[in-house]
Amino acid sequence: QVAAMPEVAGVDFITKDQALADFTAREAQAGHEDLVKYLDSNPLHASLDIRLKDPKQHGDVVEVLTGASVVDHVLPVEDVVDRLLAVTNVIRTIGLILLAAVGITVLFIVVNTIRLAVVARGTEIEIMRLVGASDAFVRWPFIFEGALVGFIGAGVTLLLYAVAAEPLSGVLAQYFEVPPLALSALTREILVLTLGTGLGLGSIGAWLSVRRYLAR
Repeated sequence: QVAAMPEVAGVDFITKDQALADFTAREAQAGHEDLVKYLDSNPLHASLDIRLKDPKQHGDVVEVLTGASVVDHVLPVEDVVDRLLAVTNVIRTIGLILLAAVGITVLFIVVNTIRLAVVARGTEIEIMRLVGASDAFVRWPFIFEGALVGFIGAGVTLLLYAVAAEPLSGVLAQYFEVPPLALSALTREILVLTLGTGLGLGSIGAWLSVRRYLAR
């Protein structure tokens, strides 16, 4: 019934045994003493883990669950949702600002790097043009070089992200008092976006540099 609601993206049923196993794993990861061995029985309940399409539209789902006779308790989510939305808004804003700043910086570095490479090979370029080489023939090697520079820069960015993701998640969770964000779950999207941006900026920067030189 919950899974059929339009606001719900997915539902996972967590059994009592699975809930106890998850609790034990979290406590072990946190370095706490294993208290489960002192229990005579499993005190945890089975539960539904509900993922919403839009976290703001949780009211109808809570209402349905609250009115269901088979549901003993519904965890309040309003405060958690508001704090999570605050975290994501902060991350999005900071990310856009940093992305713009880094993008401009990378483009500037690539443009000047390729410009130096073009000037250093000025004699070879003039000879190529004298023997009939087209502008495109001269331009493409530098574009590939710019793309390589962008790709290396993207690789360095991903390395820094891999090192900082977990500590950053912990800091945000402690500051905003929300569950730690699973930044590692975004690895595929971040990988594609970062590498694509690096290749794109590198290629564009190289194209601009060579274009200005060939236009002389």
